[in-house]
Amino acid sequence: MSTSNITEATHTAVDGKGILITNTAMQQLARLCLEQGQDKLLRVGVRSGGCSGMSYTMDFVPSSEIHKDDEVYEYSTPDREMFKVVCDPKSLLYIYGMQLDFSTELIGGGFNFTNPNATQTCGCGSSFSV
Repeated sequence: MSTSNITEATHTAVDGKGILITNTAMQQLARLCLEQGQDKLLRVGVRSGGCSGMSYTMDFVPSSEIHKDDEVYEYSTPDREMFKVVCDPKSLLYIYGMQLDFSTELIGGGFNFTNPNATQTCGCGSSFSV
């Protein structure tokens, strides 16, 4: 396993808001978005449960599932492809300012969340409490 003290550059949505996404996560999301097709967007949020009380959710959903009170953020990939991330207002209270990263490590690989609002996180990295 490798550890690095180098802070990776992050991307915000086109409007400068939304969650922070590292270059590595951006590349992975761009690939996944292409596989999902044109009408899909990434929904991120939180739900009750998990080791620490709340857990992160991430899934591709059709654009028809955007609700009127959802926040929608548009991101531009390094290849200038655009994709959207949507979040409900309740979840946004818990994840605003969160950084989404992606690791290719054999153990602990996948998407990782760094949440400045979390007071406690679980070792699995996918649950937290505030």
